[in-house]
Amino acid sequence: QVQLVESGGGLVQSGGSLRLSCAVSGSFLSISSMGWYRQAPGKQRELVASITSGGGINYVDAVKDRFTISRAMNTMYLQMNSLKPDDTAVYYCNAVRLVGLRWYEDWGQGTQVTVSS
Repeated sequence: QVQLVESGGGLVQSGGSLRLSCAVSGSFLSISSMGWYRQAPGKQRELVASITSGGGINYVDAVKDRFTISRAMNTMYLQMNSLKPDDTAVYYCNAVRLVGLRWYEDWGQGTQVTVSS
């Protein structure tokens, strides 16, 4: 099992930057991939960016060239630049683990990001 704790959210003006962190504790060596999701009011949760244990990275089109995902040992980051009001959402950290032949998914509690126009 792993525990995920996000931090770094807050209120920022349009065009500003924030860096989110996700601290991982527990069996982080079993993690196959990690990602940042977000959920805006009235909308479904969506994948923003993901990174695999092998270093493969993907972004949703809406954040390409503005957001950067990275991981260092037991912490994952999301550097968010040129923020827009549409980026306002609760951002969640996600981890997918393979233990034996079973896949597990873990979530953090979320951190609020609010971008004012």
